[in-house]
Amino acid sequence: MASVEVSTSPSVKDRIAAEFDRHEPAVVELSRRIGAHPELAFEEHRTAAAVVELLKAHGGFDVEEGVAGLPTAVAATTGGGSLAIGLCAELDALPGIGHGCAHNVITGASVAAALALAPVADELDLTVRLLGTPAEEVLAGKAIMLREGAFDGLHAAMMMHPTLKDMATPHIRAVRHWSISYQGRTAHASRPFEALNAADAVTVAQVGIGLLRQQKRDADRIHTWVKEAGAAVNVIPGTATVECMVRADTLEDVDLLWPRVRHCFEAGALAAGVALEITELASANGFRHDRDLAGLFQANAEALGRTFPDYADRSLGSTDMAEVSVHMPAIHPVLSFDSPPEDGNHTAAFARTASGPEGARAIHDGGLALAWTVADAARDDAVRRRLTEAGPFGWQEAAAAG
Repeated sequence: MASVEVSTSPSVKDRIAAEFDRHEPAVVELSRRIGAHPELAFEEHRTAAAVVELLKAHGGFDVEEGVAGLPTAVAATTGGGSLAIGLCAELDALPGIGHGCAHNVITGASVAAALALAPVADELDLTVRLLGTPAEEVLAGKAIMLREGAFDGLHAAMMMHPTLKDMATPHIRAVRHWSISYQGRTAHASRPFEALNAADAVTVAQVGIGLLRQQKRDADRIHTWVKEAGAAVNVIPGTATVECMVRADTLEDVDLLWPRVRHCFEAGALAAGVALEITELASANGFRHDRDLAGLFQANAEALGRTFPDYADRSLGSTDMAEVSVHMPAIHPVLSFDSPPEDGNHTAAFARTASGPEGARAIHDGGLALAWTVADAARDDAVRRRLTEAGPFGWQEAAAAG
């Protein structure tokens, strides 16, 4: 790891902080508006419009909507410098929970950072691109935007995520997500001998997976959700659908475990005498942290009063931001609320906290630390040289090379 030193140019950092403070009330209001009107993956129309409205109101950005063929994806660019940095703003919420992953705070932090950097971008020879990314909760938006060129021309990408701990380099696992459908034959409960019970296949599969957990590695995770398995107690279901996620340190590790999980679903089909169809829905790599940029973020967040203990458990979840990290230098630090709900994130309580004073503090600390990190990277000759000499990201070039 290269040595990391936070640049000392108070005038630039002070100007960034002053600009951040000027925009902060509007950004916190934006976050609360988003939190009050959560929208699901690929349906974030009101959220994207609110982001665009704020950026256009303050000027200085070339704003593009409907990026990468996604109606709710946004790209807003300021500056024309030789070092291009992306700031990711996640837009979608969770079904039934709202912004239990605090994407409204993520959006607020990235938007605030972009607004604070706009007046100094040319002075720092920077191009700053704010990317409004839909559908993170289904691991899809950033992968599509990568493939369709929304990240082309960038040298690095950043974001900050609220969670339960302050960590500059959390352990973010790889994941694959499948839909498993069983097709049998429906019958009334009074004539069970005429049925092929798809729900029985689900039960057998889940028992098998439960037993398999004894043989998996500690870092591996298996999640299942019964999406549909009948609609009435007196009707034997002929169809059933389960969704399954397998997480591990790398996609290679996921692929080592998946055949054994798949065998459990196949066993269910065999036992119940029903047909089976498996469709992969999404996947994401494990995250590759850029240590220089992560070190700069940690130093800047510490300057704002944050601490970063050496936690024994540094695990998080999975994210489509990891797909960005395997194509370009990237960071995904996490910051905790002062008093996170006891039931953790991905909960309604976490969503409520995200829209309150603690969410506002996370926007302040995370957004200003991001802005200062971009400025430090621009002024650190070694970091800047490493990022720019690697060349800007382009999907076609990456595909040809890999």
